[in-house]
Amino acid sequence: MAWAALAISVVGMGIGLIYLQTTIAMKGFLAMSYLFSVTSCFTVAKVVRDKHEADRFINKVENAKTEKLLSELPLLNNG
Repeated sequence: MAWAALAISVVGMGIGLIYLQTTIAMKGFLAMSYLFSVTSCFTVAKVVRDKHEADRFINKVENAKTEKLLSELPLLNNG
C-alpha cells in the first residue's frame, strides 16, 4: 500500500510539473523539493523504526535481568 501511494504521488507530481505553466527552472526547483521531502520521509520512518526496535531490545534485556535477580532470591526459591 505504501509503495502504491508513493508511485501514485510521484506520477501525479510528474504530470503536474509537465502541465504547470512556469519556467523550467521553477519546475526543476519544485521537483527537487519534492524528491527531498520524499527521501526525508523515508529517513524519518527508518530512524523511528530503529529507535523502536532498540527500545524493545533494551526492555527485553532489562526484563531478563529482573527475572534472573528474582529467581536468585532465597525467599522465592524455597517457598
